[in-house]
Amino acid sequence: MTDFSSITGKVVVITGGARGIGLATGKALQALGAKIAIGDIDEVSVKESGAAQGFEVYGRLDVTDQQSFEAFLDEVEKQLGPIDVLINNAGIMPTGRVVDESDQVTRRILDINVYGVILGSKLALTRMLPRGRGHVINIASLAGETHIPGLATYNASKHAVLGFTDTVREEYRGTGLQFSSVLPTLTNTELGSGVTAPKLLRPAEPEEIADAIAKLIVEPKAKARVTAVAGIISQVVGLLPQSVGDAIGRALGAQSAFLDDVDSDARKAYESRVRGIGN
Repeated sequence: MTDFSSITGKVVVITGGARGIGLATGKALQALGAKIAIGDIDEVSVKESGAAQGFEVYGRLDVTDQQSFEAFLDEVEKQLGPIDVLINNAGIMPTGRVVDESDQVTRRILDINVYGVILGSKLALTRMLPRGRGHVINIASLAGETHIPGLATYNASKHAVLGFTDTVREEYRGTGLQFSSVLPTLTNTELGSGVTAPKLLRPAEPEEIADAIAKLIVEPKAKARVTAVAGIISQVVGLLPQSVGDAIGRALGAQSAFLDDVDSDARKAYESRVRGIGN
């Protein structure tokens, strides 16, 4: 059984923390004794969530803006002390065929899902390296290990997060810093609204992702896949010949889940919010 006592007193920053995986993670780690700071570009929601949960620090954070990100981390360290864990969770997942994706949405996906992760990791590194300790956890996706029509740019962004995280983990081996990726399957959050889960694979709950993150903090490793079944399928399919792997994906429904049989109203509502605020 995992001993979570070492989480007590840790200062944890979570981006995209107003809802979904970020909020669930904040709640879980707070219950384990961590000091929680959540940031989100949706200022109203992050203040409501932060106040309701009694988090130590909460406020607006634009992960694509260096000044905003740095100021937020400065405020956290001013109030709580050195940051022990940064969880780069902010992300968006617009769906649809790539030819129909506007340049505005393409750039927004890459700005938040890729640049935001790289920027946050760099800012954390400058703070953690002199102390010789710290943990950066980047929320990727099982989409980063496969390909799902209807999510071309999102898939690309999550492949990038995995490649970046694996590389900096090696780059700073032996420094006392830890780097991990979390790879959720489709999760029951607003991010996945209007999306039908592949056949035979249940969606994950945000609390399951939060539990995986808590275990990573206690027992660091390169990757945590959630759910276990979806993670195994993703790894196995990736080792198979292309035609076989693609056939299995189609059989599971993963090749059409994000284009067909979706709630178009829910998808439009989410994408409208994506264009407006980003997280």
